[in-house]
Amino acid sequence: MPTRSHFDHELELMNIDLIKMGSMIEEAIAKSIKALEAGSKNLALEVIEDDSKVDDLEKAIERRCMRLLLRQQPVAKDLRAISTALKMITDIERIGDQAADIADLSLRFQNGLDVRVAEHIPQMARIAVEMVRDSIESFVKNDLDLARATMKRDDDADDLFNIVKNELIESIITSKENADEIIDCMMIAKYLERIGDHAVNICEWVVFYSTGLHKKTQIL
Repeated sequence: MPTRSHFDHELELMNIDLIKMGSMIEEAIAKSIKALEAGSKNLALEVIEDDSKVDDLEKAIERRCMRLLLRQQPVAKDLRAISTALKMITDIERIGDQAADIADLSLRFQNGLDVRVAEHIPQMARIAVEMVRDSIESFVKNDLDLARATMKRDDDADDLFNIVKNELIESIITSKENADEIIDCMMIAKYLERIGDHAVNICEWVVFYSTGLHKKTQIL
């Protein structure tokens, strides 16, 4: 196989692995919230156990990237593609960790999430999943418009987090007997907010990949 064709093939395999890793964490977020809502211990444990698969795939992508850097000596945009992937997998792996953390907290909710206490958490989770999916898709398709749109969605996630925070503060004042559960809900909401932040980080690296720039002020 000619050198350039081999390089392009390896890049394509890298993209496929990134898509797979992204799908895994999307599923992990959705499952962790489902476990929370249903009070499903088995589903929560499944998310926690599967986190090691995300870690393994991160290492595999990292090894592929390092082989490309050392053997192919890429230049210009090819080099940015590889360095972007290396940065992205760090954020993707952390998202997986946070989904596992949510699943771990869900084990404390034996009867599932009380929507009267935190009715907006499932909505936060939906936004988080969409942001993660779109951030990775923006890299694979080199879609700057999608990256920018995803970054702007973080404002919606932050606004919703503030609503959840205020609702939970009000709940802990009026329902002190549920204080532990309310604090756990606050932690879950914070993890979801952080997932949105990681999706933004991924989008910023997509912009770097496409333009060579990595500052919000230069792209918004």
